[in-house]
Order: sequence, then structure tokens, then C-alpha cells
Amino acid sequence: MSLPSLEQPFVVGSVQTPAGEVPRVSSSLVLADHWGAFKARWNVGRMHYTVEPGLYAMGMPDEHAPVLVSANYKLSFDKLREALPGRDAWILVLDTKGINVWCAAGKGTFGTGELVGRIESSGLARVVSHRELILPQLAGPGVSAHLVKTLSGFKVIFGPIRAKDLPAFLDAGLKASPEMRRKTFTAWERAVLIPVELVSALKWAAIIFLCMFFLGGLGGPARFWTNALNHGIDSMIGIMIALFAGAVFTPLLLPWLPGRAFSFKGMSVGVIAVATLSAFRWGDLVTMAARLELLAWFFLIPAVAAYLGMNFTGASTYTSLSGVKKEMRWAVPLEIGAGIAGLSIWLGSIFIA
Repeated sequence: MSLPSLEQPFVVGSVQTPAGEVPRVSSSLVLADHWGAFKARWNVGRMHYTVEPGLYAMGMPDEHAPVLVSANYKLSFDKLREALPGRDAWILVLDTKGINVWCAAGKGTFGTGELVGRIESSGLARVVSHRELILPQLAGPGVSAHLVKTLSGFKVIFGPIRAKDLPAFLDAGLKASPEMRRKTFTAWERAVLIPVELVSALKWAAIIFLCMFFLGGLGGPARFWTNALNHGIDSMIGIMIALFAGAVFTPLLLPWLPGRAFSFKGMSVGVIAVATLSAFRWGDLVTMAARLELLAWFFLIPAVAAYLGMNFTGASTYTSLSGVKKEMRWAVPLEIGAGIAGLSIWLGSIFIA
């Protein structure tokens, strides 16, 4: 028998059960929960933002209370309990390695084997008198309901997509309306994904910028620091334009961008961005070096924006695994080729022109 620790900071007490002492949690989130969620959204400790897997009690549930299943990514866990104020329920948390429900279902960590094993290790059959589990609908790709029934005796019921619809779902006798089954992808839902991608990209951008800053100092007619500052400022502007084109404007403008491939959508924003950059720099193109440097960004910015835009395929509601693989087979070589061409031209603008 394995139950979660009572020493976790969000645990507010315990409930004695035939399986042992189960940690009790509240539906009210405190400042530490909100701060942790904010950091996770900005990719600070995100992969370690977890709760211990196992059985939890919310409120004061009895043997007839519903059993809700969640991932051990704390943001998912908090969304679930926050959606059920004043409710008594059991929460069975699976070990998804700190990954949210939808991604974990696709990766297999929110799967049949883990669910069946967690039912057994938590002693759930001794805690509740019924044999029903309510899973998030987005867990469907990873869980085989009939196998869970065969192996554990528990019936799987897929609840609504959004945690906030759970009260209505429970009150309706575990029946979901068509709206509860529909996954939206609104501008706000796309926007909340931006910080994670942007922070990840900025880490690599900082390394690239330092390399370009150093190389820029080695070329040019003046001394090292003068050359580095001249080329470094231009490089930083170009890199930031590429990052914002791919990681910010592509998801925000996604439904209105041309094409079906996310890489093409990102590239189209990159083309617009570099065209805007060239309009501002048109009066400075008096030397061959300046012209070559701008030409380099015509390759680099769309290539980077296309790559970053492609990262959102896994978060969207209208891509498939086979489609993503097919896109990557042709898009990634083109992005690499354009990136190499752009860097070569950029180096040429420094050392040759």
C-alpha cells in the first residue's frame, strides 16, 4: 500500500480510510499555488512542478463519493480541485512524470497500466463502495477503458474536457453536453502557451547572440569592441524579431495565417517581419556589407520563425501525429538549409565585404 505524504505544502489535513491515512486538500488555492503556477507558465521549474501520485481526499468524502483521476503535474491537479468548491470527492493522481493530462496520454504516461497499478497501490477498492472512475476526456488516447474494467473491476467514465464543467457534469448524473466535449483553441488559450516557448527559445537565443557578438567583433574595419557593438546590436534585433515572429505572433494569429502546416504559418510571419525590418533599414544599405547582412536575415528570420511556429503543433486542436511527422520530414531540412545559408551570408558580410 502506498499513499502520498501528508507533509506536502498544499495538504490541509487527512482522512482516515480502510486503506490508511489519506491526505486531504482544499478546493481553495493559496498564494503559493498561484505563484507556482505563474512560474510554471514561464518555464521556471516546470518539469519539477509535481505532486506525489496516489489517492487524495477533497473535502470530507465518504465511500460513495466520486473518484476523479488526474495527472501529477500540479497545474493540472490544482485546476481540478479549484473547479470543485464545496464538493467532496476522491482524487486519484497518476504518475505522469510531471506532464499534463493531454500530453501524458499521448506519451503513454497517463495510460492503462499506470491507472490500474495506481488503483491497486492506493487501495482504492477498499476506500469506495462503487466501481467508477471519472477521467478527463483528453486522457482518452492513453487509456483503454475495457482493459481497465477487466484488470481492476473499475468502470472508466470520461468526463468533460474542461475541469470547470465538472460540477455540471456531476449534477447531470455523469452526462456531458456537446459543449463539454468540444475543445476550443481561442486566442487566450493560445496566448497562455507563449511564455513557455518564449523562455525556452530565449535560452538558446542568448547563446547564439553571444556567438554572433564575438564573431562580429572579429570582422569589420574598426577595433573589436566597436565592431562587436555595431554587429551585435543588429544581431540582437534580428534574433528578437525572429523569436517574436515565431513564438508570439504565430500562435496569436494562427487561424488567420495561410496554409495548414505550422511551419509555413511561422515562415509567413517571418517574411512579413523581415520585410518590415528591411523597410526601416532601406536608407542604410549603402555598402555591400549592409546589403549582405540584410539578405542574411531574409533567410534566418523566416527559418527561425518557421521552426518555432512548428513547436505549437503539439498544443493545437487540429493536428495529428502522422501529420506532424509528415510536416517535419520536409520542413526541418528546409529550415536547417535556410539557417545555414543565412549564417553563411551573415559571416560573409563581416569578413568578406
